[in-house]
Amino acid sequence: MKTPPPRSQLRRRHRRGQAMVEYSFINWILLFGLIVMMSVDFGRGEEKMNIIDAFLRAYQIYYDSFYFVLNLPFP
Repeated sequence: MKTPPPRSQLRRRHRRGQAMVEYSFINWILLFGLIVMMSVDFGRGEEKMNIIDAFLRAYQIYYDSFYFVLNLPFP
């Protein structure tokens, strides 16, 4: 029959798990706050856009132009 592990090991395991949950939660809050709070003005100031949306829009424009150049009728 196996003997159960000492109580000190069980407590240590729970503390480490709690620290990881707290660390992950704090990082999530900071990242979410940065994404929500960052907005970029484009043009006359009528259109405010999140920084992530701006990066995605720039990537879409880059991808569309690359695809357009590949489909030109010239050899």
